[in-house]
Amino acid sequence: MALSASSTVGEWLDHPVGGRILGAVLEQAGASAEALAPARNLPLEQLVALSNGQFPAEMVDGLVAAYREQAPDDADAADGGSPAPAAWAEQVTPGRFAGQTVVVTGAASGIGRAVASRVAREGGRVVAVDLAKEKLDELAASLAGAAPGAEVVAVAGDITSAESVEEIVRAAGDRVDALANVAGIMDDMGAVHELTDATWERVMRVNVDGTMRLMRAVLPGMLAAGRGRIVNVASEAGLRGSAAGAAYTASKHAVVGLTKSSAVMYAGSGVQVNAVAPGGVATGIQVPTQAEFGGARLGRYMGNIPGIATAEHLAASITFLLSTDAVNLNGAILASDGGWSAV
Repeated sequence: MALSASSTVGEWLDHPVGGRILGAVLEQAGASAEALAPARNLPLEQLVALSNGQFPAEMVDGLVAAYREQAPDDADAADGGSPAPAAWAEQVTPGRFAGQTVVVTGAASGIGRAVASRVAREGGRVVAVDLAKEKLDELAASLAGAAPGAEVVAVAGDITSAESVEEIVRAAGDRVDALANVAGIMDDMGAVHELTDATWERVMRVNVDGTMRLMRAVLPGMLAAGRGRIVNVASEAGLRGSAAGAAYTASKHAVVGLTKSSAVMYAGSGVQVNAVAPGGVATGIQVPTQAEFGGARLGRYMGNIPGIATAEHLAASITFLLSTDAVNLNGAILASDGGWSAV
């Protein structure tokens, strides 16, 4: 099999020459082939965009050059191979959120930032919430004048704090048309016997309590207006037991339950409550050092991940549910996971 930059990571790892070259690069960086297991089905070149600078374009170029040097006959065959699939390109819908106020938590980075950016570029007024004030201010500045009517109101606060939630509601003003509960934190992949009270309480406080508090704060206004859309970010870990540790898995199952319960409670009111369950996503979410028992146990399942998405991929799914195009959806748990949940 001939290799190129568009060949998958798995094809590189399994190739007698490519595997040796890539393995040497990984070893030099203090990593192993197992670290790339979730990315096996991704084109090698896609790692550049997903790695936050850890896998630069120069590294891909160097790998391809080394491969061509060590396997010239294979490389010649690659030149006449099939073209790589066309890359996905974000398609902004002008005016989709015109005249609407959308609250987005976790907006300083990752999925939350991509959602806030997409809503603003589609004409919405975004109340962008996060702990990182400087990053929020930078986001607001970068989106100034992004589209007619677009506005980003930065609110630096803790979604688990009653005072911060009140500040978010004040910043939103008279009406919240949609809420995206994106903010969340990861656990250390630990099993129950490795779980500390501090980890459990922190994960539950942010992922479950924070989500509930924002929903509780905006729902009275939505019910009074007779319309509103809430999108909670769950996870593949809310659909199965093999995607994360006990605390994170329990918290995201709770988010799924909160979403479904609310969809039933507010059915017919004009308020829709749905969730998106991401699979592997390249974001800035911090993953603590993996627990010894749980991390090793879960490592067996990481090869089942079909691929790693970008934050913009998830923003496309989330903003669809935030928009009025999701008119007939309520209580849906949209698995935006590249097909992982079908495996």
